[in-house]
Amino acid sequence: MAKEQISVFDMFKVGIGPSSSHTLGPWRAAQRFVQSLIDKRVFVHVQSVNVFLYGSLAKTGIGHGTDIAVLLGLSGDDPVTFDVAQVIPKVQDIKSAKKLVLGGIAEIEFSYTDQFHFLFDQSLPFHSNALTFQAFINDGTAISETYYSIGGGFVVQENDTESVLSEVDLPFPVDTAKELISACMRTGLKISELVLENECAWRPEYETRAGILKIFDTIKDCIYKGCHTDGILPGGLNVERRAAKMNKRILKDRSYHNYETWVNALRQGGKDFGYILDCVSCFALAVNEENASFGRVVTAPTNGASGVIPAVLQYYIIFFDALSDDNILQFIATASEIGAIFKKNATISAAMGGCQAEIGVSSAMAAGALTECLGGSQRQVLMAAEIAMEHHLGLTCDPIGGLVQIPCIERNTMGAIKAITAAQLALQSNPDKAKVSLDAVVSTMWETAQDMNVKYKETADGGLATKVPVSLAEC
Repeated sequence: MAKEQISVFDMFKVGIGPSSSHTLGPWRAAQRFVQSLIDKRVFVHVQSVNVFLYGSLAKTGIGHGTDIAVLLGLSGDDPVTFDVAQVIPKVQDIKSAKKLVLGGIAEIEFSYTDQFHFLFDQSLPFHSNALTFQAFINDGTAISETYYSIGGGFVVQENDTESVLSEVDLPFPVDTAKELISACMRTGLKISELVLENECAWRPEYETRAGILKIFDTIKDCIYKGCHTDGILPGGLNVERRAAKMNKRILKDRSYHNYETWVNALRQGGKDFGYILDCVSCFALAVNEENASFGRVVTAPTNGASGVIPAVLQYYIIFFDALSDDNILQFIATASEIGAIFKKNATISAAMGGCQAEIGVSSAMAAGALTECLGGSQRQVLMAAEIAMEHHLGLTCDPIGGLVQIPCIERNTMGAIKAITAAQLALQSNPDKAKVSLDAVVSTMWETAQDMNVKYKETADGGLATKVPVSLAEC
């Protein structure tokens, strides 16, 4: 079976938290449904819309903001540009007015209580993250479409046979780590260079470069904002944001006024091991606190794991004086290829594979990217990615209260530190003597995912989610 052709911009998408599979994906599915009604020329005749959530989307949909995302998607809003400060107010207006402006054009009656359905005990066979839209037309007919949010913001429609991107003639078609290393050895290209060559099959190089740097702009804005925002996270667990207080303690009295001067201030703290640990943890916390607050983040490769790669990239920027466009391009391009291998041969959805599919994959991506940026060979890059995933195998997804907060936020700090450790190990090792290949660990991860009990797959039915009373949960 032919694998997907996956671009950098599939692995790294700009969106709104807290979840790529439960928020961004359903948002995109709602937008696709509205467009489908337009394409079928029935949009102006729609009288009402029903929404049905199945499986994991139903069980943790409220905590993950699935209902919020769907309502905004049906309203014609886009997660890349929509004002994050208006997320909750607009949804509250829809609920109270019992009206929805479909596609931002046509106002229809909409009762959240009667027309939004959480089918907790029903799942569809293709994927746990399923949702169905049903539109009633004024001639008495109805149109129904089912979509699956398969992780990382990727969405497929039922019976959809199209790939993520339209098929192009890639100069280096790669599905596995073995194929990747073969192409690199044959050409002498670094992994990042091979990725950028493939991207040219979709668009001019300058567009790819500009797009990656725009992704980084969102990442750095997210880190910076998260490191300067106090308060309590929404959702009812009363989790206190910690990144801002950590940032203040780390910097002591050093002054700054924007991202660039902040980076310089952080560099002045030296390279003590404890200081570096505090910085990396702070960066990861900052991103995922923003994510939990319906902030704007980048899937890396998912929202739940969106703090790992930014934290490791920020570590590289600060402690290796690497704030340059070329360094950022190299890091993100390398990370995307590692993530694509997991996406093609396993999963990046916690609802399918547990948290190993999110934090584990993001840690592997960050480890490989850091290794190349620090001068590692192509084989060392793959070794680093393997090491990082090897030590996340079996990691469950058990969000307390169905919120992307506990243990999700702290897990991003763990994934970032493991990625740095994996890179250091690979850089000090001979990959020819490695006993486990990246392909072997990807296959093992997928087998583990299939064997894992469903209650540990983003349902809040197992693990910590059932051991900590929500009213007593602490960060």
